[in-house]
Amino acid sequence: MAEQTITRADLSEAIYQEVGLSRNESADLVEAVLREISDALVNGEMVKISSFGSFAVRSKGERVGRNPKTGEEVPILPRRVHVFRASHVLKDRINEGAKQGAH
Repeated sequence: MAEQTITRADLSEAIYQEVGLSRNESADLVEAVLREISDALVNGEMVKISSFGSFAVRSKGERVGRNPKTGEEVPILPRRVHVFRASHVLKDRINEGAKQGAH
């Protein structure tokens, strides 16, 4: 399966083709949406996009990990991590696509 990455430019082009905004307006729209999502996550808010999924930031406490090479215990500092949980609609679409792509 060939992997393809969708970029900001690809999103802008899709909006340009589908909606009919100018290329600059399409790029500005993509940036505005991504900025809103990013700002909300930075502020600790959850972002839910219906039929797509939700983005959130979780705080992980300090814990003890292990260096896989040496087996030595090392502290893992507290940190914030981002998580994405796909909606059932998106999961179903992905699984349906996988079925169609399998031979």
